Amino acid sequence: MVAKPYNLPSEPEFEQAVHEITSTLEPFLDANPEYRKALAVVQIPERIIQFRVTWERDDGTIAVNRGYRVQFNSALGPYKGGLRLHPSVNLSILKFLGFEQVFKNALTGLMMGGGKGGCDFDPKGKSDNEIRRFCYAFMLELSRHIGDNTDVPAGDIGTGGREIGFMFGAYKKYRNEFVGVLTGKGADWGGSFIRPEATGYGLVYYVTEMLRDLDNTDWKGKRVLLSGAGNVAQYAALKVIELGGKVLSLSDSTGSLIANDDEGFSPEDIQTVADIKLARKSLTAWSQDRFTWHEGKRPWTLVSKADVALPSATQNEVSEEEAKALIKAGVRYVAEGSNMGCTQEAIEVFEATRAATTSATETSGVCYYAPGKAANAGGVAVSGLEMAQNSARLKWTPEEVDAKLKDIMVTCYKTCRETGEKYSTKGAIPSLVAGANIAGFIKVADAMRDQGDWW
Repeated sequence: MVAKPYNLPSEPEFEQAVHEITSTLEPFLDANPEYRKALAVVQIPERIIQFRVTWERDDGTIAVNRGYRVQFNSALGPYKGGLRLHPSVNLSILKFLGFEQVFKNALTGLMMGGGKGGCDFDPKGKSDNEIRRFCYAFMLELSRHIGDNTDVPAGDIGTGGREIGFMFGAYKKYRNEFVGVLTGKGADWGGSFIRPEATGYGLVYYVTEMLRDLDNTDWKGKRVLLSGAGNVAQYAALKVIELGGKVLSLSDSTGSLIANDDEGFSPEDIQTVADIKLARKSLTAWSQDRFTWHEGKRPWTLVSKADVALPSATQNEVSEEEAKALIKAGVRYVAEGSNMGCTQEAIEVFEATRAATTSATETSGVCYYAPGKAANAGGVAVSGLEMAQNSARLKWTPEEVDAKLKDIMVTCYKTCRETGEKYSTKGAIPSLVAGANIAGFIKVADAMRDQGDWW
């Protein structure tokens, strides 16, 4: 666990993230005890910036929010990570996300450090002018601390193309320079093809390797449970459907839509969901006889038979009991499209099925689990590719970017599996969570040591 000074408040999300990583590092640390020094150092952010954001509502009144940027680790490159705009934003959540980002970025193989930021501002219900005024006020302070070779933020929950556009415009005016300081930009002014699709596509590419490795199978006919209804869920759903799978669920903060038969969602259905979310409405706005709406419920206990579960909404969205329900429904593969989508207790349920194996060819009853820092790394991978295109003043074709994304995700899976094979202490099948954590940690720790951060 993270060593917490007595005068600091509880940070449950951050402490959970640290525990999730440190609990899997023990086999490596036992063999390499000198790295315990690196573990103590890497848990502490290099820098935390907190600032006031004052902006004007349409009615002329003044609103005040809290803005943050956690610059966690720059051993592998400029800080890289999203900006979250949501009322729940606080330092615990941003530190957890930044900590995860450090190792996620390491697993892409690209030159990116880890960071995260945002504000407790809620874009819902705000006019375009209010959002523009907020973004300009937010960037007025943030622009002092970021740069294309220092810290390159991206979008996240609440921060889509509109918000990135306003923030980029503000930065350009304040600094009088056109540089790749944000990723997720518009296609005509520095953005990359495939960036909106990247996290969802990358998630499916990663799970494709899991399917092939564990059961020598593919997506054809697979029944897939997806949570969320944003970019990650939408594009993961479209890629699953393209590859022959059946998407049985989507959800948002108000409840879940469950398909009434195994045909599931069509690409046209996904477009309807995208239109609803673009209008910032709930999925309750969609009346469709082929689906059943479950108010206030997540999808994991609502389907009696499924093969794959892809949590793609927010942190801690799969509990221990829901993990058991997924296994009971026959789910064989769980991969996080969201960051820390499963509770620690849920992870232990999945990992126990793997740890019980005695032969790599006898996989009956196994639920193969992949953590978000590996499975959803496709988004930040294409952000890194956008940075590379900006630096070279180039723009690659969609086919080129998609091919590079697929290669990164396949390599990421191989790295996780091979490292898990080396350090898994239980089971004949390697732990992907241990592999991801240890591989990411070694890469970051070695760079920190080379730069004198520990010795």
